[in-house]
Amino acid sequence: MLKNSSLIHSVNEITGANAEAKSTDNSVSNFRQKFEAKHRAADGHYVRSKAEMLIDNWLYMAGIVHAYERKLPIEEDLYCDFYLPTGKVYIEFWGLEDDPKYADRKKVKQDLYAKYGFNLIELNDDDVQNLDDVLPRMLLKFDIKAY
Repeated sequence: MLKNSSLIHSVNEITGANAEAKSTDNSVSNFRQKFEAKHRAADGHYVRSKAEMLIDNWLYMAGIVHAYERKLPIEEDLYCDFYLPTGKVYIEFWGLEDDPKYADRKKVKQDLYAKYGFNLIELNDDDVQNLDDVLPRMLLKFDIKAY
């Protein structure tokens, strides 16, 4: 149990000891340095894009408890965009569809979500423009009522 990486990560995150660990992780820290979380959502979360801010604000205004950039409980080092404890649902916003490196990263993430059987909602730019229509229907598939 003491060697479980998810448990160790959670303890380090709570105690603040994960700052050193994050600096040694090239893929995650490079992404986080390149795309700084500078947009502040209504609930105080700092997010990396205006689209993520719209999603975060929508979840907050709908009264849906959520976390931003939570590490998935798996061995692989993977963070979701949003996690909804009710229904154990993960939300991914795919924003850079035209970038080949991003497309590769997207495929890896989708494969890991499928491998572990996680509940996943995937959003793109068109969905973000119509969150009031799209997200309630997607959430209902996991028995989460938005209104």
